[in-house]
Amino acid sequence: MNIPGTNTPLKVDREQLQRDLDALAALTEPGKPWTRRSFTPMFLKGRDYLAKRFAEEGLSTHIDAAGNLIGRWQGTDASAPALMTGSHSDTVPSGGRFDGIAGILSGLVAIRALREAGYKPKHSIDLVDFLAEEPSEWGLSCIGSRGMVGALTPDHLAMIGPDHERFDTAITRMGGDPARLGGKLHSDVAAFVEIHIEQGPVLEAEAIPLGVVSGIAGIARVRLRLEGEAGHAGTVPMNMRADAGMAMSRLLLSLRDAARVEAEKGRGHFTATVGVIKFEPNGANVVPGAAEAIVDIRAENDAAMDDYLAAIDTLAQNATTAEGCRVAATERLSRTFAVLCDQRLRGIIREAAEVHGLATRSLASGAGHDAAFVARIAPAAMIFVPSKGGISHAPEEWTDTEAIARAADVLALTLSTLDQKPRAPAA
Repeated sequence: MNIPGTNTPLKVDREQLQRDLDALAALTEPGKPWTRRSFTPMFLKGRDYLAKRFAEEGLSTHIDAAGNLIGRWQGTDASAPALMTGSHSDTVPSGGRFDGIAGILSGLVAIRALREAGYKPKHSIDLVDFLAEEPSEWGLSCIGSRGMVGALTPDHLAMIGPDHERFDTAITRMGGDPARLGGKLHSDVAAFVEIHIEQGPVLEAEAIPLGVVSGIAGIARVRLRLEGEAGHAGTVPMNMRADAGMAMSRLLLSLRDAARVEAEKGRGHFTATVGVIKFEPNGANVVPGAAEAIVDIRAENDAAMDDYLAAIDTLAQNATTAEGCRVAATERLSRTFAVLCDQRLRGIIREAAEVHGLATRSLASGAGHDAAFVARIAPAAMIFVPSKGGISHAPEEWTDTEAIARAADVLALTLSTLDQKPRAPAA
């Protein structure tokens, strides 16, 4: 399906997309490419640029109660629920040239292309820069999308961050209105589609231009503490040690092996990672008396997550028993559940890609995204574009402009299709 009045698939303005990417890349903390941390003056500079560009493309802009910047292309039917696209403009330290911003700018050029083609949407189209998708200095991520769907709690709003600033005060600084949070801010969204860099190696390795995301993995984090007996590294015989470091080493390998087994079961994307570990007393000449680690587990299937979490206690017990140690603590720090992307939206995206002659493949997202929260109020889907070398959250993060533009081409057609058929027909 093409845009009415055209015989060929609509293409977005590549040069404009490049200008916007370059302009935002220039807005970075000195010596830290590419850094616009949420709630900082540099983040607000990026926001000012986006608000200006939204207005230049004919969008009316406002900031909602959760601090999200929203540009609206007003539809002809004020009663029709809006279509929504976008992502986030904040970054991790030294790692955000494309992460997030690709989704906002692709949405902007898609709307530009539709407008220049003379398209008149029935449904309003909202382009959103969600506040603080990356973990903020308050330790919370996806702040704007949480707030949009009523998932920011009074405890969240009362958290204390840098310079003893309350979280609700920080949201106010961003233009939000915490007093209006608690319920859903938007109950009139027909569909949400987010473009994002893959942040992994699959699309590039398989030379496939677009990924249609099957689901967004649930995430659990578990703190493990093992205790043995500290001793002198030179005087305690090897066969008389209760070495918590060795017990943890055994456990790390068994956690890895169990994750590999789970990943091969065919229940979707599954990973387990230990990126934080600490020995006590942490001395070169001391047998470790205690060891702590944090396990990050991500699963597209909640049952797979449950099975792995249930196995951790046994794996820890086996590792400590083998080294004469004990399990002192197994603490679940957090848990979110997997979100499946809407099947109908995925089909519309694939069809739009076919019109443009682009191959797609289904893949899961092991990273969290705003789409996972927006899915609580509307059908949601995601389009992935290749990441060079699979690198993200690093200065070397790179995605070619043409790769983003191709996704924006597909997004424009997806939005116009949804505008004409926003919901599946009743059975």
